[in-house]
Amino acid sequence: MHEPHATPQEDCRDLLRQLSDYVEGQADADLCARIEAHLAECPHCRIVVDTLDNTIKLYHSLPDSSPPADARERLFSVLRIDVKRKT
Repeated sequence: MHEPHATPQEDCRDLLRQLSDYVEGQADADLCARIEAHLAECPHCRIVVDTLDNTIKLYHSLPDSSPPADARERLFSVLRIDVKRKT
């Protein structure tokens, strides 16, 4: 019995779950090949990957890549607010 093929949305979700390893160059060759094949056919995911890659490059090009001292607290505060709104 054959497995049913994943829908395009499932393929995209699977890609996004593994994107961090791919962008950071830590994905194995098989995963890279699968992701690159998907990106060649999915313009939406290509935009996500290109945007993430450009964001990382921009961040690393900043003279001082240390976030402000209070950034962590502000981020956690915002996340708590968002979490409460979603529940």
